[in-house]
Amino acid sequence: MTDTSANIVLGDKKVEMPVKKGTIGPDVIDIGALYKNTGAFTYDPGFTSTAACESKITYIDGDNGVLLHRGYPIEQLAEHGDFLETCYLLLYGDLPTAAQKKDFDHRVTHHTMVHEQMNKFFSGFRRDAHPMAVMVGTVGALSAFYHDSTDITDPHQRMVASLRMIAKMPTIAAMAYKYHIGQPFVYPQNDLDYSTNFLRMCFAVPCEEYKVNPVLARAMDRIFILHADHEQNASTSTVRLAGSSGANPFACIAAGIACLWGPAHGGANEAALNMLQEIGTVDKIPEYIARAKDKNDPFRLMGFGHRVYKNYDPRAKIMQKTTHEVLAELGHKDDPLLQVAMELEKIALTDPYFIEKKLYPNIDFYSGITLKAMGFPTTMFTVLFALARTVGWIAQWAEMIEDPQQRIGRPRQLYTGEAQRDYVPVSKR
Repeated sequence: MTDTSANIVLGDKKVEMPVKKGTIGPDVIDIGALYKNTGAFTYDPGFTSTAACESKITYIDGDNGVLLHRGYPIEQLAEHGDFLETCYLLLYGDLPTAAQKKDFDHRVTHHTMVHEQMNKFFSGFRRDAHPMAVMVGTVGALSAFYHDSTDITDPHQRMVASLRMIAKMPTIAAMAYKYHIGQPFVYPQNDLDYSTNFLRMCFAVPCEEYKVNPVLARAMDRIFILHADHEQNASTSTVRLAGSSGANPFACIAAGIACLWGPAHGGANEAALNMLQEIGTVDKIPEYIARAKDKNDPFRLMGFGHRVYKNYDPRAKIMQKTTHEVLAELGHKDDPLLQVAMELEKIALTDPYFIEKKLYPNIDFYSGITLKAMGFPTTMFTVLFALARTVGWIAQWAEMIEDPQQRIGRPRQLYTGEAQRDYVPVSKR
């Protein structure tokens, strides 16, 4: 919706640019015709002030610590719903009725198996390969196994591809984990819910019965909900940019996984856990706090602050509660890492240095502790993030494909290299 404008003056040129208003959030200046009318580009490294698309999926108010999926607060979805309900919401725009949820759960559950030939595909990786490297290669290869759902112009094929990605990602993630630790693959079981099924595929072995702890299954489901989507972050923007070229959805998701692997994005919870382990005990915290405040010291507190949130990350509050539930259930209530985390949190919420810089604990601060307690190695942390974020990537990709204004992504640049010069033969250089 446009009802106002902004004037841009460049030399003797004055250009009127329309201003668009969203449902909530900042206004957006439409600069689509800027280059045409002025011959100039905008310069915005990291795109921190640029809206690259129009979306109805997720809204973040970083200053006030708000995260909404299709208008629903993340706190309510995590507390009262389950992951597949959130998946339905992100994909279709509304929470499902009981009948719709039953049908959706059934369709996802009966897509969880992967093509049997994929077992052989895994054997092509080295045993010590990082699970994220395996995920990038395996998910990218899905288009070779499921080429009947790669026509992005067909709404039915797009729907099938979306269901397949959500359903098969836990199976692929569990296979990557089992391959990494040298254990046989465990097939999915259709009478189990999404998160219980995933934990069983990760931790069961063929030689004995394995029953998933319901407290851990609920915690896993909540972790998936908290990571399901987060607006136009680096990996989601990567999926959209790849998708803008018309690439098939499996290739686009593989691109998103590759981006997520970066330590500044999906690897942050692993870094936060490593930091807590480095600090070790509560009595060492003052030393590390002092180091964090020292501009000349390379040490940085991981798990604090966020690119968008300048308030307490709402997901972190839910994750804190989940962490306590898991540690209590497993008898790790006195875990020294949690004690260090709690003391660091207390300092961050009261110390003027942290308050002034708005360095609040984020979701990565707690999720690493929880996943470690559940039995996952740090190499699997980002894999679990990718599993959960797949639905967000798919929803954003589908929205982009159906957007009549969608064009292939083509950012421009500020060129600072050499001006035109003539070629000189090698004998005269």
